[in-house]
Amino acid sequence: MKSKQNFETSQPVIVKYVQPTRGDIQLHTYTRHGIGYVMKGRKYIYSGDVRHEVKQGDLFYLGIGNHYTEDIPDNEHPFEQIVFFYTSDELSAILSRLSTSYNMDLSNPHSCSNCNNKDFVIYPAWNMMKNFFYTINSYIKEDIFNQDQTAEALKMAELIYLISSRNDCCIKSKIMGHIDTSIEKFKQVITDNIFNNISIEELAAECNRSLTSFKKEFKRIYNQSPHKWIINRRLMQSRLLLVSTKKSISEIGNECSFPNTSHFIKLFKKEYGTTPANYRNSNDRTKHNGKDRQDTPKQKSDPQLTAQL
Repeated sequence: MKSKQNFETSQPVIVKYVQPTRGDIQLHTYTRHGIGYVMKGRKYIYSGDVRHEVKQGDLFYLGIGNHYTEDIPDNEHPFEQIVFFYTSDELSAILSRLSTSYNMDLSNPHSCSNCNNKDFVIYPAWNMMKNFFYTINSYIKEDIFNQDQTAEALKMAELIYLISSRNDCCIKSKIMGHIDTSIEKFKQVITDNIFNNISIEELAAECNRSLTSFKKEFKRIYNQSPHKWIINRRLMQSRLLLVSTKKSISEIGNECSFPNTSHFIKLFKKEYGTTPANYRNSNDRTKHNGKDRQDTPKQKSDPQLTAQL
């Protein structure tokens, strides 16, 4: 089971991450929500083996759970991003202040296919937001956030204000949708057990719910039954491993909680219309810059602990 570190703090965490050379696909397990901005280079967020590009000057949101990402420097500069990590409790406190003290309208009329039922969002930054992140970069260079936690809290509130002021913003839809801490805890239990040998009944017990209540809540949040959603997530991971590693079909099946290889192949073919071997042959990404890429996507747990500069 993947390791993970939790935060025992009431403060948001602001991180600048610099990647001087192109790395492999990395698996991150987040215990907080993250809103980030790509300052230099480009980033890929993977959904299965489909990758979504975050260009320089784009915002992105990553929800609690597992994410596969790849950071690409440009020809002259390292990849650079700044990310705000926060909990639902921290977000609720900020939104409450904006509403009660400044009478800010926090309604959320926006909804689209880019943000519905997704655990990540990519959105182009507007000029005011770009200027905001350049200011944050200056604060980080001067080490202000480590010296003054108040500055960090104020900048987090300013970020939420800027996003909340933009009605057509997909990221606004996401932050307004996860201020319920009970949903956050529910999702955390599911994320922690995707690759565990655990029954739906045991998952319901972990969430302190009856089986009927658990299935109803799961369908409301994920728009699928628990069994189908978990199987799909495991198959999505297997797709990525097939095109990014040289591991055998049986090894990938085991890693994705399909210990019976023939059953894994049957499920994969039913979902994607082809066998794992044929899928790998048709979508080989294991070669990069003339070299075989044989590593499993690298695991990182809450990278904000190790990436702060």
